[in-house]
Amino acid sequence: MKSYFNEEAWNDLQSRLKQLKPESQAQWGKMNVAQMMKHCQSPLQLAVGKEEVSMKPNWLIKFFFKKMMYSPKPFKKNAPTPPVFQVSDERDFNKEKEQLKHWMNELWDDRNNKSRRPHPVFGEFTKDQWGIMQWKHLDHHFRQFGV
Repeated sequence: MKSYFNEEAWNDLQSRLKQLKPESQAQWGKMNVAQMMKHCQSPLQLAVGKEEVSMKPNWLIKFFFKKMMYSPKPFKKNAPTPPVFQVSDERDFNKEKEQLKHWMNELWDDRNNKSRRPHPVFGEFTKDQWGIMQWKHLDHHFRQFGV
């Protein structure tokens, strides 16, 4: 399974980020491209310990998410987003693209960290679990915008 921490997958994500344009249109969902890039920053920030989110863990979400994470299938279109990760305000495309690139680089540079804080919803993750989750999330949203 692909992982954010695999150099080939990482290079592919970088290439796909470069392909996003202000006029990129969503193939599903409610966010525009700038909102999507803002949304994608939070999981990266969580992984490097730069953001704290207060969420009540839900055993049902944990069960289905972990099952979905280990499946080779991509995330489903229009999967629900927890309110704390929703972005509905207008965002600046160039700023959000630069910030997403920054946080992607931060996580890549921190890829060998073996002592991450627990995820606020899903709890403890191994390095492999963090890598798979981050790759699948970015892949999902990049596919959402056709890249």
